[in-house]
Amino acid sequence: MDATAYVTLSRQSGLMNEMRIIANNIANSGTTGFRQEGIVFSEYIKSAARQPSLSMSRAQVRNTSMEQGTLTQTNGSFDFAIEGDGFFLIETPAGERLTRAGSFTPNANGDLVTPDGHPVLGAGGAPVFVPPGTQIAVAADGTLSAGGQPLGQIGIYLPSDPLDMQRQDGVMFETTGGVEPADDARLLQGFLEGSNVNPMLQITRMVEVQRAYEMGQSFLQAEDERVRTAIKTLIRT
Repeated sequence: MDATAYVTLSRQSGLMNEMRIIANNIANSGTTGFRQEGIVFSEYIKSAARQPSLSMSRAQVRNTSMEQGTLTQTNGSFDFAIEGDGFFLIETPAGERLTRAGSFTPNANGDLVTPDGHPVLGAGGAPVFVPPGTQIAVAADGTLSAGGQPLGQIGIYLPSDPLDMQRQDGVMFETTGGVEPADDARLLQGFLEGSNVNPMLQITRMVEVQRAYEMGQSFLQAEDERVRTAIKTLIRT
């Protein structure tokens, strides 16, 4: 296989990766707290003495959009949405995770948990406790109260290094660099934040990627035919 084919294949591989990401974005356009993902194309150049340089594309770096999703009022006592930059901190068996999905409920022990049963951590890093049967109110800073008496505070955090965040599943992120309080964020009770995916833009991009991929396939087929014709000509001579 010559250099032209390798260059085209590297581009095709990147486009295929982007197509998978776009499809996942569209599939999660209705997922609470989902963050749209994209991919960054970069150029890899290989050069050798007395030979032309070879430029190939790579698409291995993913980026996540932190744009605010649409806030929908649910009037649920344990539905929360963050307005501004910040995340809820969740304790999972694999360690602490950040998320924007704020649909919680108290478990049998009174701990506030996610639908998967993972405890929601408070401002001090401990699970948030809600006495069973208690009607709660939540202030903008996350302070929980019942009958005018404070019960605790839901923590709102930011990663110390935003570039350190790694997606672990659809709505959760891991950060190994630690977290810090998000002082400028506001917590809204009775609201949920939807996905920040714009389905129409994603579908438009999917069509563009598909056409670019088809063009690359056509080029590979034409190149293969050119090589075959050249080989047949050499054999005849």
